[in-house]
Amino acid sequence: MHRSLIILLLFVVSYTASAAPPVYNVLDYGAKGDGKAIDGDAINKAISTAAGAGGGTVYFPAGNYLTYTIRLANNISLYIDQGATIIAAAPVNKVGYDKPEPNAFDQYQDYGHSHWKNSLIYGEGLHDISILGPGRIWGKDLTRSTNVPEGGGNKAIGLKLCYNVTIRDVSVLHGGHFAILATGVDNLTIDNMKVDTDRDGFDIDCCKNVRVSNCTVNSPYDDGICLKSSFGLGYAKATENVTITNCQVSGYDEGTLLDGTFKREHKKYSDSTTTGRIKMGTESNGGFKNVTISNCVFDYSRGLALETVDGGLLEDVTITNITMRDIVNAPIFIRLGARMRGPDTIPIGACRRIILSNIVVYNADYRHGAIISGLPGHPIEDLEMSNIRIYYKGGGTAEMAAREVPELEKDYPEPYRFGKMPAYGFFIRHVKDLRMHDVTISFMSPEHRPAFILDDVEGADFRQVRAQKPGDAPVFVLKNSKDLTLFHVAGVKDLHLDQAENTTR
Repeated sequence: MHRSLIILLLFVVSYTASAAPPVYNVLDYGAKGDGKAIDGDAINKAISTAAGAGGGTVYFPAGNYLTYTIRLANNISLYIDQGATIIAAAPVNKVGYDKPEPNAFDQYQDYGHSHWKNSLIYGEGLHDISILGPGRIWGKDLTRSTNVPEGGGNKAIGLKLCYNVTIRDVSVLHGGHFAILATGVDNLTIDNMKVDTDRDGFDIDCCKNVRVSNCTVNSPYDDGICLKSSFGLGYAKATENVTITNCQVSGYDEGTLLDGTFKREHKKYSDSTTTGRIKMGTESNGGFKNVTISNCVFDYSRGLALETVDGGLLEDVTITNITMRDIVNAPIFIRLGARMRGPDTIPIGACRRIILSNIVVYNADYRHGAIISGLPGHPIEDLEMSNIRIYYKGGGTAEMAAREVPELEKDYPEPYRFGKMPAYGFFIRHVKDLRMHDVTISFMSPEHRPAFILDDVEGADFRQVRAQKPGDAPVFVLKNSKDLTLFHVAGVKDLHLDQAENTTR
């Protein structure tokens, strides 16, 4: 019996050892890890050797690995250990990162969305790949600009048309135009990352079956976690079946997330305000479908933005359990527009079946309120908002209340482009089938704008709504709308209006 047990244990140990995937230490292939030598050739040799053997783990022990483009392969895992940093090196005499590939469709999206090869870590047409470990990727000499110099790189991680991809535990500092650009990547998992970057954090573009969880993204100059659906692949493909959960986004000064100081001193931001935030858009040719965002925190950033302006469908979206603090523009921005940056055969899109619930916002900027705006003849449809509490800074004037807001149908969709809004709480225009219940809004400095403006709204139901009364302004301004119900709205008598041409309540 004793002898049989020993034989069994030896068999298990032997089987486990033979079944374990091989590990390829980059130091064994010539990498120095001293922060001086360019280690790219050694790293890529380790990857190609592993791939030739059917796959395995390419291991980075503690050290500083200066490199240009690292080329991934099928069945490869990069493991960046604690104390290891992959560093984007500066090009020398126009020699450096892989050249950006040509793209016949690059007129339909920004330069960064049209090229993938000029990345620090790059993969195309691959499957079963991962980037893991508690170490760091530092895009030290990547550029955030669309004007990338010859030999330069502008993305920390660029992936195109891959599947079964996992990125977990690593930190990214100064990731260039994108810390992660994933285009046409299906079955994608991004988990437990810390990103502190100089432009976009995650751009998840034309991807299906995506899980983003437990991540902290600080991006003062651009968006934090951003879903897109560009025309970069040469066809319209939706970003769909996406969950984003247990994440934090912010716009602290770059570098102060990872060093733990969380500073807010730098003021030279895009549009004069820090960014951060979770967003869908701007690129939206293929649209967004079946998306859930939950249990997320916004701190010192722009607000939640849902945008489709290039012909795609934005539909079947649930967003719940969100807290926001020190929001520098509209806490909620939902926009159906007609920028239509894409082939001219694509019609105007649609925005419908959206639920927002359990949202609390404190200290939101006074200029914009929440903006929900469709287009004439193309309303946002079937929108429900519940259990929402927003504290605005306040400070709106009577002159702002009298302002007419342009449609801006073809403009880039961003709250600041609408100017200072005439409602302090919600500006709602071109919407059909709207339900708002258990919503409370207030301000912390004197206000002279109405809480709600509804313009061209059909079928709105407000129940259990409380809005702080703004000086001598009304709570509601109703224009060109019909089939409106107000029930248990503080300070307003219960009523149903079949038609509201221009009235206040």
